[in-house]
Amino acid sequence: QVQLVESGGGLVQAGGSLRLSCAASARTFSSYTMGWFRQAPGKEREFVAVISRSGGNTYYTDSVKGRFTISRDNAKNTVYLQMNSLKPEDTAVYYCAADRTLHNSGYSRISSAYDYWGQGTQVTVSS
Repeated sequence: QVQLVESGGGLVQAGGSLRLSCAASARTFSSYTMGWFRQAPGKEREFVAVISRSGGNTYYTDSVKGRFTISRDNAKNTVYLQMNSLKPEDTAVYYCAADRTLHNSGYSRISSAYDYWGQGTQVTVSS
């Protein structure tokens, strides 16, 4: 069982920045691909970014490319999401998730592929 705890959300003005953190309880954190998803009110949960087990590969949804950066520190069992140039449409609850399966493509954008989830952290971007 892996427990994930997100932190770092809050209220920020458009154009501002936030850094989300996700601390994992897993002793084998480096064996999990880690992803960030978000869910806005009335919308389905959507993929944001993912990072490979070693941290050497990252992938982003098009709407956040060039603004968000995912990273991980396996020594600290933590994954991060640095969010810059925030827009009101980035407002959502952000979730981190852990995937123990090594997919042929290297990662999955599908939420059902992930085995463990955090409780989420609210990010609100005002215009």
